[in-house]
Amino acid sequence: MRRRLLFFLLLIPVLHSCNNKQSPLTTDEVINVINQFDDGWRNKNLQKVDSVLSPLYVYFTQSGGVFSRDSVVATAGESAYNLQSMSRSEFEIMLNGNTAVASTRWKGKGIYRGTPFDEDQRCSIVVIKKDNRVEILSEHCTPIKTNRVFH
Repeated sequence: MRRRLLFFLLLIPVLHSCNNKQSPLTTDEVINVINQFDDGWRNKNLQKVDSVLSPLYVYFTQSGGVFSRDSVVATAGESAYNLQSMSRSEFEIMLNGNTAVASTRWKGKGIYRGTPFDEDQRCSIVVIKKDNRVEILSEHCTPIKTNRVFH
């Protein structure tokens, strides 16, 4: 009886670790989390935007600044931010274990704090999978210019 009890007590951590085994990050998961992020912005759904961002999320701005996670979530629901149209295309996903870098093209028109914008950007989005949860870790978007100096 003691042997059986000891066997089961030793087996429990092994079974637990098998159940918590993380599946590798997939291209579909990366695209899905980005689509959820965009849907949150499109519908001014702060909870959805918040739900897909890593606690360590950071946005690197076009002007060389850093925008915090809290600021991004707040802006998504801000009445001064009015997104009239947006689309994301040209997905290229590079997977490395449970980390991915997604290259996308984002186009959007709207008004932010009274200033109209019409953006066409190349975005680099870092997506991670931790404890079977897929999250956006960082993002950086750069305007696509027609008169390129470099590359």
